[in-house]
Amino acid sequence: MPEAPESEPFEAKIIRVIAQTQRIPASSISIDNTFEQLKIDSLDGINIIFALENEFGVEIPDEGVNNMRSLREIADGISRLLAEKAKTASSGGA
Repeated sequence: MPEAPESEPFEAKIIRVIAQTQRIPASSISIDNTFEQLKIDSLDGINIIFALENEFGVEIPDEGVNNMRSLREIADGISRLLAEKAKTASSGGA
């Protein structure tokens, strides 16, 4: 599958990663879906988290993973991690 363009919207990237990981059409996924609706079990969830960490260059903490039940929660969590990463990078921190 070709690389996604850099201009790809944030939520679309999440949907694409989940579609690829689960081998389901992206068109059948909505950012408002829950894991239960998509029939994603805990093992699938682990694979999705690894794929999302690679996609966005962040490390999702275990406690964050345990609280994520929907794609919207994933998007919110990754958005926060990216904001923290950008803030740390711009302030010259670790």
